[in-house]
Amino acid sequence: MALFALALFIFFSLPGLPAQEQAAAGDIIAAAAENAPALGSRAAALIDAETGALLYAKNPDEPIPPASLAKLMTIHVALKEAAAENASLDETVELPRQSWAVNQPPRSSLMFLAAGQRVTIRELIMGLAVPSGNDAAVATALRFAPSVEAFVGKMNAEARALGLEKTQFVEPSGISEYNFTTAREFALFCREYIRMHPETLAEFHSAPEFAYPKAENVAVAYRANPGTIVQRNHNRLLDIFLPDGRKNTNAVEGADGLKTGYIDEAGYNIALTAARRGTRLIAVILGAPASYRGERVRDEDGRELLNWGFANFRTLRPALPEMEPLRVWKGKTNYVGCAPGESLNFTTRADRGEDLRWTGEYADPLSAPLPRGSRVGALVFSDSLGELRRVPVITTGNVEQGGFFKRLIDSARLFFRAVFR
Repeated sequence: MALFALALFIFFSLPGLPAQEQAAAGDIIAAAAENAPALGSRAAALIDAETGALLYAKNPDEPIPPASLAKLMTIHVALKEAAAENASLDETVELPRQSWAVNQPPRSSLMFLAAGQRVTIRELIMGLAVPSGNDAAVATALRFAPSVEAFVGKMNAEARALGLEKTQFVEPSGISEYNFTTAREFALFCREYIRMHPETLAEFHSAPEFAYPKAENVAVAYRANPGTIVQRNHNRLLDIFLPDGRKNTNAVEGADGLKTGYIDEAGYNIALTAARRGTRLIAVILGAPASYRGERVRDEDGRELLNWGFANFRTLRPALPEMEPLRVWKGKTNYVGCAPGESLNFTTRADRGEDLRWTGEYADPLSAPLPRGSRVGALVFSDSLGELRRVPVITTGNVEQGGFFKRLIDSARLFFRAVFR
């Protein structure tokens, strides 16, 4: 009888899951802050495109007009519509009078759309990405909404859906000083943009030039002399070969996007991305001086920030073997599958992780009930210098509580295991 009472005591008192482990401490920004660059632009942010880790920040939350960086959201909305099969990139679209080049505000960048032309959505996106055509922005908006204002509503809805709280648009080209974003938010938007539309880097954003209109874009009577205008990509930091076969001498190694912008109220802006040795970084520079040398300041800031980022940080992508099931007590089943609760990929200092290894730390004992997705431990990644990161481990199945005698027997087993361990 005494043994039975002892078993009941064990049955009701043995612990379940331990308290959640604290995340490993460490500020990767501070790790390299002592040699961080001093930029001339008003605001900047540098993030790891894989993990979203913020590596550098200067006034990252100051609202500043994005200028033509807004066209990236215009492209994003168009590509989402095409992905939803609401349009084909190769369909021909009408060009309302509102979209013609002659009807754009003074000093607009232009694709040179005109009455009677035939143009595809793909060409409009190229006209947005390379020459930064304000006319292309209006034409794109009117293809996907009954009015420019309605399309702007889609842009803002998408910004909210992506968690961008300070980013807002009043028109799709970026010419208005009443469009706003921040360096941090726009960098995070660029991360989602690249994740959702990776093909755009090669197809649109790193194209060295854009020629329009071509013979196929104009009426038959004008095809012998369509008046083609060739415009170079405004992003002078692209790591590309120029049309004459020469390597771009201004290039940042690995740079393949994304977009530049300028209006008087903002100064010179750029959203810049590059990939080297398995790491992709995104830099957003806002508010380089609106002066004769502001474009040079912007480009120097972008080059310096990316080079600094690659010199100090890297993306690690650990690979794990299949994880063994974990023993569960007092349940209808004795084992449950487990898996990492989030991506294993993480950002670390460039001098860390060469000898990366991992260990598992698991709650013991695990007792039912144990719902699917319960946190049961952590994977700890480290190198010879110490711990780098912890990733939560969660259950992949649901373990219901066993019957009375199953719980009683397991409680007794746990008691004697603890006594004789």
